[in-house]
Amino acid sequence: MIELKNVTKIYDGNVVGVENLNLTIEDGEFVFVVGESGSGKSTFLKLLMRELKPDEGQVIIDGKDITKMRRSKIAALRRSMGIVFQDYRLLPRRTVYDNVAFALQVIETPGKKIKKSVPAALNLVGLVHKAKSYPNEISGGEQQRTAIARAIVNNPPLVIADEPTGNLDPRNSQEIMEVLEAINMRGTTVIIATHDKAIVNAMQKRVIHMENGIVVRDSGGGYDDL
Repeated sequence: MIELKNVTKIYDGNVVGVENLNLTIEDGEFVFVVGESGSGKSTFLKLLMRELKPDEGQVIIDGKDITKMRRSKIAALRRSMGIVFQDYRLLPRRTVYDNVAFALQVIETPGKKIKKSVPAALNLVGLVHKAKSYPNEISGGEQQRTAIARAIVNNPPLVIADEPTGNLDPRNSQEIMEVLEAINMRGTTVIIATHDKAIVNAMQKRVIHMENGIVVRDSGGGYDDL
């Protein structure tokens, strides 16, 4: 479970990131975080990933206040999450298979487990047939699916996706959402920050709508169901 208690982050120049934010996200939820640029979405995600520390309040993940976490523990925290970015961040000189395997290699996973886990992750995102391809040989949607496979290959309890469909057309965007929903149905908590109103309206999940660093709506439904 994720809890934010009275969390405030103010940037230089008195710019509000988030202000007095109180939220609870239960294990296994699928949550969209929406709002215009500057609304606080990115600050919220960075607080969860411990890229930022709040000026006030607590960010609690699985019972641990990560705001008090030692710097030496932060890398392990992030490795326990699956993180998906808008720009894919694939290694251009590695194949699809090797990009996904890399996430396991950096945590010194035994080779036998890598050989089992990588094909399973690629199968989940529908890319087994592209395992030997390089990023420049596959489409944007396939690159994002590779990034998702890399994020979930270690079966993290939490996946955080920052504008995962931002560079994709509507068809590929829908396919990416179907993959993320399938991951969620296995019990993984999924948190997605997005501007994509069509996707949010179609999915009808929990929506946290932010404006100027505060939550103005937290309920089920679409983007426009105010």
